[in-house]
Amino acid sequence: MHIGICAIQLRMPENDTLKGKRRVLRSLVSRVRSRFNVSIAEVDDNDRRRLLTLGVTCVSNNPRHANEMLSRVVAYIEDIRGDAELLDYGLEIIQDAVDLNGR
Repeated sequence: MHIGICAIQLRMPENDTLKGKRRVLRSLVSRVRSRFNVSIAEVDDNDRRRLLTLGVTCVSNNPRHANEMLSRVVAYIEDIRGDAELLDYGLEIIQDAVDLNGR
């Protein structure tokens, strides 16, 4: 089993309220979940109205597939970002996370 982990930081320079940030967050999370088979949530900068940090994870039997899937999620977010600017992202694949057979 291979676990892909990605942290994505976005900036929303036009946003002035946490309510506006939550609106963008709900829309973005909903669109990513409906398009990709990943888990996604806000993981940091919860009280900062102009920064949004997302955590995205996936599980796969192939590390290349996990990497490709998370890379597509980042590209998709960059394409649909609207009023949010992609600042940075980090991607990590944990290989052989669990071996149930003791090998």
